[in-house]
Amino acid sequence: MYRPSIDDMFEGKESRYALVIGVAKRAREIADNMIRNKEKFNTKPVILAIDDFKNHKYNIIEPEVND
Repeated sequence: MYRPSIDDMFEGKESRYALVIGVAKRAREIADNMIRNKEKFNTKPVILAIDDFKNHKYNIIEPEVND
């Protein structure tokens, strides 16, 4: 099972939910591009999406919360 460090990906984030949604959306984007380009799935899109966030290629921008 693939287990990246959640601390690396979660750095500076307020919500784990936002991170999960961001990874899911990126994985869907990767899968759609692979299907459109008729590429073979050697690695699962969710693994590629996790790597994108882990390597800071993509980032979650969360709104600031005013108390």
